[in-house]
Amino acid sequence: MALWGTIVNAAAIIVGGLLGLVLHRMSEGIRTTVLQGIGLALLVLGVSMALKSTDFLLVVASLVVGGIAGELMQVERGLERLGGQLERGVHMLSGLWPKKVDTPPSSSEIASKQEKKVQGRIAVGFVNTTLIYCVGAMTILGALDGGLRGQHDILYTKAMLDGFLSIIFASTLGVGVLFSAIPVFLYQGMIALAASGITELIEQTLLNEIITQLTAVGGILIMGLGLNLLEIRKINVANLLPSLLVAALAVPFVHWVATW
Repeated sequence: MALWGTIVNAAAIIVGGLLGLVLHRMSEGIRTTVLQGIGLALLVLGVSMALKSTDFLLVVASLVVGGIAGELMQVERGLERLGGQLERGVHMLSGLWPKKVDTPPSSSEIASKQEKKVQGRIAVGFVNTTLIYCVGAMTILGALDGGLRGQHDILYTKAMLDGFLSIIFASTLGVGVLFSAIPVFLYQGMIALAASGITELIEQTLLNEIITQLTAVGGILIMGLGLNLLEIRKINVANLLPSLLVAALAVPFVHWVATW
């Protein structure tokens, strides 16, 4: 089932958010240790995926060309600007609400203000966590893997990461974190369904080779995410995302050249 990994991922966000609302606070030591464990797991997963390909030259070429394209398009900076604009928009909307009154407020006015504060908090939690969960290599790679091969290991790993992050975010940002499961499900679901439709347009042998190269390149990107979580070195993973498209297009191109 192409959507199973996406369903698990969305459910993990909801469960983690509910736990965060109950637990309220979590020690910094627990957060650091668990994130480090997930980072190490991502490195192992990335290595196992990268070794699927025997055409190392194609993998390197895809990363080089895709990395250059990503840097020229400034993918990561664009995503960061988008997140900043959304966050500023939420704060701007919340700033429109009155903060002072000249006369003592009535009980209905107090209740209305409290409701607006809650709504603002929900918006901030929803926007911020949606960006975090939807922007990343694992989102695209996991949905593609689920749609093309019916394999959900990447999204299972992402579900664990997102679920834990939901506990942390919900304990500080509130119930808005739970609503971010909706865009995550829609976004990843559309990618998975689109990928599953590709299988009917390409012959199986060529499709298997495309999947192998996408898995290898994607594994290297996942290793970059692991390094980021471990804070060993900042890897601009988003700028390397075009490498996936390059790898997918390179396989039929090489096949065409070889048979020409």
